[in-house]
Amino acid sequence: MLKGKVWIFGDDINTDLILPTPYIYMPAREQARHVFEANRPGWINEMNAGDVIVAGRNFGMGSSRPAPLALKALSVGCVLADSVNALFFRNCVSFGLLALECPGVSQLFGEGELAQVSFDDFTVANCSSGKSLKAVPVPESLISMMQRGGIMPLLESEGFIAPRTAAEELQQSAQQ
Repeated sequence: MLKGKVWIFGDDINTDLILPTPYIYMPAREQARHVFEANRPGWINEMNAGDVIVAGRNFGMGSSRPAPLALKALSVGCVLADSVNALFFRNCVSFGLLALECPGVSQLFGEGELAQVSFDDFTVANCSSGKSLKAVPVPESLISMMQRGGIMPLLESEGFIAPRTAAEELQQSAQQ
């Protein structure tokens, strides 16, 4: 279960708007400082860890740039959209950013309202109005991967790849 303040974005939000081109090769923590700067300057200073992005149709369209990684580094709690671009969704799974398609969700919320999201039964509720919708179910294996941080942490925890050493962890956190 996740609860977070809602931030509204429209239709066809592309990965160029989420993560502008000049920042795609920077560490994730640096990328996070520039999320949505072209279409919502200063937004990153208003949002808090765990907040929820609610968008219209085709969220994350465009290139395969790692926009979900920047949103995760910003501590976005979840992305809910009427529809999510398939490549963007796959990157959400890989990088451990929770994302759900929920037709009608863009009409369920006003900006600043509180969303409650259940990943057990895929219910999305507006805590202010009491109204709710069902999101498109996602296979348990994909939800688990997102909740466990993405593909690399999952492979480490399952013993398929060696865990990172303390030095590697330190180096990665310095890059993020």
